[in-house]
Amino acid sequence: MTHIYQVTGMTCSSCEAKVKSALMSIENVTAVEVSKENNTATISMDKHIALSDFQKALENKYQISAVNHNEVSEQAKSWMETYKPILLIFFYISIVTVLIQFKNQNFNVMEWMQHFMSGFFLVFSFFKLLNLKGFAESYMMYDVLAKRLPVWGYLYALIELGLGLAYLSNFNPLVTNSITFIVMSISIVGVLQSVLNKKKIQCACLGAVFNLPMSTVTIIEDALMIIMSGIMILHLI
Repeated sequence: MTHIYQVTGMTCSSCEAKVKSALMSIENVTAVEVSKENNTATISMDKHIALSDFQKALENKYQISAVNHNEVSEQAKSWMETYKPILLIFFYISIVTVLIQFKNQNFNVMEWMQHFMSGFFLVFSFFKLLNLKGFAESYMMYDVLAKRLPVWGYLYALIELGLGLAYLSNFNPLVTNSITFIVMSISIVGVLQSVLNKKKIQCACLGAVFNLPMSTVTIIEDALMIIMSGIMILHLI
């Protein structure tokens, strides 16, 4: 995509060169054309980049603003494109597990959560197992346990598969939910640290298949499993 931005503060050819060089240094920027006469910068990029990221790259004397597009709508569109795989997965799992409830006279929340968690772990473990080595290497970048024990990345994917099968077969619900609560609680620690420290690293939730950034979406995924397993544990004891 290509957008035209207004850039103020340029007074000479040297300014043009500085602005172009600064903007070209930003990740995912593919081409930049700067005009001092028109006070513009035409930027081509692989995906939409926030205006604030452009401003951070420039010296304080240069100010950049959007000209022919709405930043809010572009960021929303970019967010949807980035997280489309996860959103589709959650959509399909939700639809399937809700449809299963039509066999009951009343909506059984506990059964729905059991089926949802089964679908979640089976699907997410599938993507991890497509490239188990790639997942383990990515997971080791931020998970507190995998950093100290690299084999944990390999075991984690297999544990997710086992949990998915356990929920599907309704195997010892108390044990299954307890393992889920513990494993996901460990997992969310590294995720929280990465997001709060604003580390720009790949999220390994879908293995090495999709290049998804670590964000609050990852926190929501882990937190959802922790909350659901916690509710089911309380229901069982």
